[in-house]
Amino acid sequence: MNIVVLDGYTENPGDLSWEGFEKLGNLSVYDRTAASQILERIGDAEVVITNKVPITEQTFEACPSIRYVGVLATGFNVVDVAAAKAHGVVVTNIPTYGTAAVAQFAFALLLEVCHHVGHHSRTVQEGKWTQCPDFCYWDYPLIELAGKTMGIVGFGRIGQAVGKLANAFGMNVLAYDAYQNKELEHEMCSYEDLNTVLSESDIISLHAPLTKETEGMINRENIDRMKDGVIIINTSRGPLINEGDLKEALLSKKVLAAGLDVVSTEPIRSDNVLLGLDNCIITPHIAWAPKESRQRLMDIATDNLRSFLEGHAVNVVNS
Repeated sequence: MNIVVLDGYTENPGDLSWEGFEKLGNLSVYDRTAASQILERIGDAEVVITNKVPITEQTFEACPSIRYVGVLATGFNVVDVAAAKAHGVVVTNIPTYGTAAVAQFAFALLLEVCHHVGHHSRTVQEGKWTQCPDFCYWDYPLIELAGKTMGIVGFGRIGQAVGKLANAFGMNVLAYDAYQNKELEHEMCSYEDLNTVLSESDIISLHAPLTKETEGMINRENIDRMKDGVIIINTSRGPLINEGDLKEALLSKKVLAAGLDVVSTEPIRSDNVLLGLDNCIITPHIAWAPKESRQRLMDIATDNLRSFLEGHAVNVVNS
């Protein structure tokens, strides 16, 4: 059994082990794979492990030995799942590894918007506090979360985890999701339609999958429905936001601030319209990346392959 990992570096830059996969077959691991190298590196491998390297219909046609594709992520749009099914290839993903980490990071972005901790720490190191005539100072308005309303768009596992943190901060939660579990509702958390969530929330946190329906959902029209001074957090998928429309809203202060861990094209392009805005925090898609989360991902990915080899595949996305 030949196993090839096409882009293993982001999952394991050296602080984890591929031992679990090594026990299941003859393993080759590449840190990164360019488009021109995909077919050569897969060769006659039966198992392909990918994170962001695309696996297309052409790949399956050129590499007929492929029996299994394991995606090292929750999103699996890098694989042509219909072509995989047509070629009898099982595709799996990792559905639950990063819930706690992503929820925590959503609040890291929000708290940075509220307090600008990094900025104020830098100014202290630069001597501003030493020279201050008062015992304290702040360069931005500081925001208390208690009593605010958080709108959560996409109330799956991560959205629910964010909701629990919001409640712990004393916030009321309005949730929008196509599939509602009424047992999750209580006096500080309720399901509402999308217009209500957008119009009544002080903070909007995005946790929806990227689909034809959700692409560009944060646009000029929907931003106009929001409160003046709303805060937008996105740790889900960059294309949920029309970045040009968000820039306009940030410049006008209709949107007070945004905290984004994802953008429309990654890595971010040098001409991305959101770069250089003082009220837009952008981090390099790292919400998922604590070591504990990546170890969980590695364990699940190994179990996925082991289950497939034992004849009872789990986490299959193209059954």
